[in-house]
Amino acid sequence: MKFPRIHSAYLPLAAASFLVLAYNVNFWKSFVAATGGFRLGNLPVYLGSALLLVLIFSGVLALVNYRRLFKPVVIALLLLSSVTAYFMSQYGIVVDASMVQNVVETDVREAGELFSWKLVQTVVLLGLVPSWLVWRLPVQYGGLRRSVLANGGVLAGSLLLAVALLFILFKSLAPAVREHRELRFMLTPTNVFQAANGYLKRKLTTPTVVAPLGTDAAKGSRWAAVGNAQRTVTIIVVGETARAMNFSMNGYGRETNPELARERELINFTNVSSCGTATAISVPCVFSDLTRDGYSEDKARSKEGLLDVLHHAGLDVVWRDNNSGCKGVCARVRFEDMSKPVPGDPLCNDEECYDEHLLEGLPEMIRNASKDLVIVLHQKGSHGPAYWKRYPAGFAKFGPVCQTNELEQCTPEAITAAYDNSILYTDYFLSRTIALLKEAGIPASMLYFSDHGESLGEKNMYLHGAPYVFAPAEQVRVPMMLWMSQSFSQRFHVDRACLAARSGQPFSHDNVFHSTLGMLNVSTAVHNPKLDLFQACIHDT
Repeated sequence: MKFPRIHSAYLPLAAASFLVLAYNVNFWKSFVAATGGFRLGNLPVYLGSALLLVLIFSGVLALVNYRRLFKPVVIALLLLSSVTAYFMSQYGIVVDASMVQNVVETDVREAGELFSWKLVQTVVLLGLVPSWLVWRLPVQYGGLRRSVLANGGVLAGSLLLAVALLFILFKSLAPAVREHRELRFMLTPTNVFQAANGYLKRKLTTPTVVAPLGTDAAKGSRWAAVGNAQRTVTIIVVGETARAMNFSMNGYGRETNPELARERELINFTNVSSCGTATAISVPCVFSDLTRDGYSEDKARSKEGLLDVLHHAGLDVVWRDNNSGCKGVCARVRFEDMSKPVPGDPLCNDEECYDEHLLEGLPEMIRNASKDLVIVLHQKGSHGPAYWKRYPAGFAKFGPVCQTNELEQCTPEAITAAYDNSILYTDYFLSRTIALLKEAGIPASMLYFSDHGESLGEKNMYLHGAPYVFAPAEQVRVPMMLWMSQSFSQRFHVDRACLAARSGQPFSHDNVFHSTLGMLNVSTAVHNPKLDLFQACIHDT
């Protein structure tokens, strides 16, 4: 195929137009909605905004419009934009620093679940084909001096026109941009560079020295009352992608919690919010002494967390993982990776292990422990989009289920059915954990909470990771439950009726750090009684 020769001065405008129009369907949908919905009277605003972006992109591309530089840069942008556009269109996500962190810190198995033939088709049609055309396009370049002058003219002209257009449209654009901050996370490919820049800033400013926290921690008076005659064990279950609204114990129509509903000693907290909408944010946050408003990755990584404080108090701490790691919070305690498939284990397949695998060997660990134990179990839970892979076949109670990661091929009912089955399996897993603690015959407790929720197509959003400022309730409201044996609540003087009476009050991940210290009667200056939900329900005699 022979292409007509094009002068290099036209390249930035042509490439900018294609980038703005071909890869930003979701952006334009949201932009139209943000400006009051589609109306013919708004047509000048839509066309003017498109031209404004084309001019800005064109000015930037003029900076690289040189022989042997322009084509590789544009091809890279086309390929990057095709991948980004696919995930934004497929799952309704937006791209910010947290989303980049999710991508970087995910494991191979989780990343593989996002692969699909539609992704391949999108990359071929919107990435490879345009890239091939760009590569084959004959371009007429002048000498270096002439190119510098021409590109400078394109840059200056584009920016001057953009400023003039912005002045004209400012009154119409300002309210939409100010009230809909999500728009800047949706414009491809600038969202990727903005997000990558934010992520790298976090990483580069992360200190290498971790400051100690709670080194004064010690077991309080309620431990001394019974001495060391009988050990205790506490299991903290960190759920994955479980949203509170799909738990029947919270009023959901389907019976997704048949086992937990029978646990008379279980206290279910019905109004709990997460610290973030992604594991990479919520897990470090919930195990830190920082509140959501004061949290940053730099602050959390620069000092020790809850597990370190418990270790300072003399408890043995173990983290068992069936997910993609502990995000740094277990760096100084014993870590056991339970996510790798074990040949011959009925709780594992060729790809991964079910959450019950986390319980293997726990009775022996508890029985042989020489100290009081805190064990963290990090679930695979309901991680999507392959919800149907998260539970054994025997838990496929609801159906028909969606069995593809291309969620647009499934009905909302099939997606929800697969997700609900994963919650049903979590219900069974938690009941098995409680049964294991009962059999141990020692003072025991279990605290369960999920790291974040999940969107199942509501408002055309899927999965999780939306910026918290406009994240939907489906991604923020999470389940939290507490189980204590009679001997545990008696030993630590916990008024169970008092806790049950507080179960409907608003709590969040902010309460977990301080409530765990309060529940286990760990005395330390870093304990904040105001965030300890046990504080009002401990009655010393």
